Amino acid sequence: MDNQTVYRKTLTFSLHQLLWDCITLLLLGGLGIAGFFIADRTFDKGLIGLAVGLVIGLVLVIIVVRYNSFRFKAAQIGMMTRAVTEGDLPDDVMGEGKALVSSRFSTVAGYFAATSIIKGIFNEIGRGITKLGESIGGENGNAIGSAISLVIQTIVSYLCDCCLGWVFYRSQITAPKATLEGAVIFFKHGRTFAKNMARVFVFAAVSLILIGGLFGGIAFVIFSRFPAWFDTLATEVGEAVARSGKEVPEWVSDPKMLMIISAALVGVIIWRLLHSTFVRPYVLVGVLRNYMASGVNDIPGETELAMLDGKSTKFRKLHTETV
Repeated sequence: MDNQTVYRKTLTFSLHQLLWDCITLLLLGGLGIAGFFIADRTFDKGLIGLAVGLVIGLVLVIIVVRYNSFRFKAAQIGMMTRAVTEGDLPDDVMGEGKALVSSRFSTVAGYFAATSIIKGIFNEIGRGITKLGESIGGENGNAIGSAISLVIQTIVSYLCDCCLGWVFYRSQITAPKATLEGAVIFFKHGRTFAKNMARVFVFAAVSLILIGGLFGGIAFVIFSRFPAWFDTLATEVGEAVARSGKEVPEWVSDPKMLMIISAALVGVIIWRLLHSTFVRPYVLVGVLRNYMASGVNDIPGETELAMLDGKSTKFRKLHTETV
């Protein structure tokens, strides 16, 4: 089963995830705008109303995302893993994917615990590389270490997804033990995965320019039809900054600049949604295929697991608990 077929047959998970992401985005934006207008007309404190509305929206968004959007993402990774390791997919991809997540993680909390550990391990090692660069080369070493760390942070999400795929694949062992193996696989086969990173960055950059630029421009055209709203917002933000005792930056008190910044944010948010839905899964299939092939052919042993104990306290703690 080639990458395009796997991508096409598992795209339904991305579409369901997009639906929930759009619902949460509308919920967040709607509550923020409602809070601004209500507080502005009632207390002449629109900025405070905006903040309150956004906070309420964020709480609801977290709840919705945790129990819906991420559930579809996990199921998609599980089905992609099955496709690239077994070469086929069931007719009911959606149903089988949900069942797989439920069988591997008895609760949603278990899934989030695993992903949190995976991210923690890779982030911790990334920070370690930055410190190593600083100690070796001073200021130049810091720049080199930071650059390497930035690259690692960019690909961490892909590595986390691949590691989660390994957790699904190694169903005969516990999820924590499979998590340890998944982390080690990357460092054993770093050269193989490095070849995929060019695709990751190129696809991200091109989609940002095309999608982000298009929707950012559309948002600016729409915002330009409501100049009074941005006049009010600029005044509110300028007064808030002035009350803090700081000098008010020119862009804060300039409605046109706020309009441009807001449009750019809209463009980036929509790009993130569409990139995550349509572009990223396509790239992930190829990365996941290479990752699984490397792992299946060379499953890490206990000696290799011990190699990462000194690089990550989270890894060492989990390793100690699973021994």
